[in-house]
Amino acid sequence: MPATCSARSGGHSKAMYESYFQLRERPFALSPDPDYLYPSRVHREALAYLRYGIESQAGFVVITGEIGSGKTTLLQALLRGLDAQTTVVRLMNTLLEPRELLEAIAIDLGIVPSGTSKPALLRDLSFRLVEERAAGRIVLLVIDEAQNLGLPALEEIRMLSNLETEKSKLIQTILVGQPDLRQQLDLPRLEQLRQRITVSYHLDALDQDETEAYINHRLRRAALGTPMQLGRDVTDRVHERAKGVPRIINVICDAALVYAYAEDRRSVDAAMLTDVFQELEATGVLKPLSALQAVTSAYVAQGANGNHVEPVRQPVTAESSISPAAEVSIEHGAALDRSREIAEQQSMLRLREDQIARRERQLGEQQRVLAEEYRLFRSRQSRELARGAAEQARQRPFHATTWPPAPVAVSDSWEESERRTFWDRVKQAITGVRS
Repeated sequence: MPATCSARSGGHSKAMYESYFQLRERPFALSPDPDYLYPSRVHREALAYLRYGIESQAGFVVITGEIGSGKTTLLQALLRGLDAQTTVVRLMNTLLEPRELLEAIAIDLGIVPSGTSKPALLRDLSFRLVEERAAGRIVLLVIDEAQNLGLPALEEIRMLSNLETEKSKLIQTILVGQPDLRQQLDLPRLEQLRQRITVSYHLDALDQDETEAYINHRLRRAALGTPMQLGRDVTDRVHERAKGVPRIINVICDAALVYAYAEDRRSVDAAMLTDVFQELEATGVLKPLSALQAVTSAYVAQGANGNHVEPVRQPVTAESSISPAAEVSIEHGAALDRSREIAEQQSMLRLREDQIARRERQLGEQQRVLAEEYRLFRSRQSRELARGAAEQARQRPFHATTWPPAPVAVSDSWEESERRTFWDRVKQAITGVRS
């Protein structure tokens, strides 16, 4: 890193580099923004498979890809394009037990459980799925990071998919995860679930041409004026180091823009990337080339039998230094990504609160209707009893021996004057009958 970097970066505000490069926002942020989705071959194919799975009302759709391959961004683009006839239930926290999984689905559907037992919860879910289908809506269950689901949870999802009509499933499921998900689904215990998978696709890494197009596509999307473009020599070096993984491409390009900003450079060149790689290695964001080569060799050696090798992160030495440019990138990127994560969580909480409030209003309306129906029932019952008593009184024959009538049992609370008035009315009624 040149010695001038520290001095020059001190003259710049750490706020952002966007205005320096005339950008609306950071083009290489790590948040999954569908506005920045680059339609590479694999992403176009994956999106087409997802849409086909939904339109054909298939049982299970499985999408896998390495960490940072763009799975979540792809999902965001898919969900944005769905119409109002699709009710989406999206689960992002997958470290759940089977019962917790069902409860999370119920909450997203706005269900207020009618009981505490699992059968009651399943009954409530069944009723809601039937209601949605009767209203012409499709319920789409989307599970991100599905490789974290345990076998019991996956079995619970399969059992939930048993709910169906004669022609289609009541719930469609999309499982999205890392390659480990495929290893889970290959287990003998999940044979029944595997047989229900109708669409399956794996997101491969970008090639060199796609990496160049991907980088410059994001720069164009973020540009306020004439877009900044990176040359092929730069994008080839980025591709070589990132192995075509979009998230690593974003990390490198974001750090390169911060470096250029700190150095008062209006563009990024290939020589600059050497310093950028060193900075990212020093902070542990990138692995040293020696580690990458070792991991690549292990993948090649064991790729034939499908074994998965987890890369080992290299330790950061105490002597590693962090330049101001790297500090700007790390601090700003982490703060922005965290704020977006918090905003997304708050939005999900508000959505769930709205769903619960709507369900409570529905329950209140149902209680009001039931109370009114009960009142009308009691009123009709009282009138029918009164009519029956009057009819019996008219049909009862009159006998002279019944006069004077036996005393009628009345409440002790009646006053004497009220008793006389009562018997006067009885005598008048009998006199009227005799006449």
